[in-house]
Amino acid sequence: MIPDVDYLTVKLDDNDVGQLAISNQHRCVFEYTSEWIRNGFSISPFHLPLHSGAFEAKDDPFDGLFGVFNDSLPDGWGNLLIDRWLRENGLDPAGLNWIGRLSIVGKSGMGALCYEPHISIEQQSENRSLDFYAAEVEKILHEEPVECLDDLVEKAGSPGGARPKVLLEIDGKEWLIKFRAGNDPKDMGEIEYLYSVAAKKAGIEMPETRLFENKYFGTVRFDRAGGQKVHMITASGLLHASHRYPSLDYVDLMKATHYLTRSVIELKSMYRLMVFNVLTFNRDDHAKNFSFLYSNDEWRLAPAYDLVYSTGFNGNHSTTINGRGNPDKNDLIEAGLKAGLDEKDCKHIYSETKKAVSELTAFLAKRFGIAY
Repeated sequence: MIPDVDYLTVKLDDNDVGQLAISNQHRCVFEYTSEWIRNGFSISPFHLPLHSGAFEAKDDPFDGLFGVFNDSLPDGWGNLLIDRWLRENGLDPAGLNWIGRLSIVGKSGMGALCYEPHISIEQQSENRSLDFYAAEVEKILHEEPVECLDDLVEKAGSPGGARPKVLLEIDGKEWLIKFRAGNDPKDMGEIEYLYSVAAKKAGIEMPETRLFENKYFGTVRFDRAGGQKVHMITASGLLHASHRYPSLDYVDLMKATHYLTRSVIELKSMYRLMVFNVLTFNRDDHAKNFSFLYSNDEWRLAPAYDLVYSTGFNGNHSTTINGRGNPDKNDLIEAGLKAGLDEKDCKHIYSETKKAVSELTAFLAKRFGIAY
């Protein structure tokens, strides 16, 4: 069932990008094809520059895998599904390395990268309601039998993140729809939708969002455009920064944004997102919750996502601000200055964002008893 292979071919738009293999030290070895070097682009500018020869990954932080390929692997919820699927098919999840797991991802991963050979999991063709998927999610979380494990793996096994979700086509658009995890409040979907509305009001680029059936938060996939896949890389994958523990500061994140995109506009967009996260208590702002897209021969900051209330670890942000996990306004301004912005721009973005999120912060104060 799992292909017995020593390497994978990485593809993008039916073009061979390169090949992945595992070294004797259990590290990823990657090499671009000569054709891709002539006509392609660097899929990971800081760690896989576009030139010939083999690249070998370091052991940390992704257990010997390059960050851009680690981005393709599922996270908490997806791994839960895939591990259960493996067990039900008589396979030990612990015995499957990342070659096998990327084979399972195949063509269904986020972004544009695909992996061959891949495992084709038969997808159920019948239409299912969101309530049906929500009920199946509950069964998975409680380790109960489900009716459509293959269908769930196909629709929900690839996206990252800890919260349960499915990928569905609705009204001609590709949506990512989320469900409650075990510790989420019952109105989690509504809360995330309110965040998306406030973010748009604050001038933050967001995909189209919707609150399905007044309880399920959905967002149109930004890694798809005009029916085509768009290459993406998270800040975690770009900078080789783990998302499992605090590993970034917004100063470094803003500098990386400016360097990669060559755009002050994108730098300001990242600054605005930082201010929004601080003012709205979104402390789960780890390295995988920021992404970049490559299209039309240039990099740009991806639309914002996973914006929602989070207490963080001991009340701290996952990405620090000017070295602090619980910053004040002065830290926000200082972080912007260190990243190369003018003080006037920093103060303007701060005041503009604070005004835009006033309704959301009032709601959060009432809902969670927050002083602000």
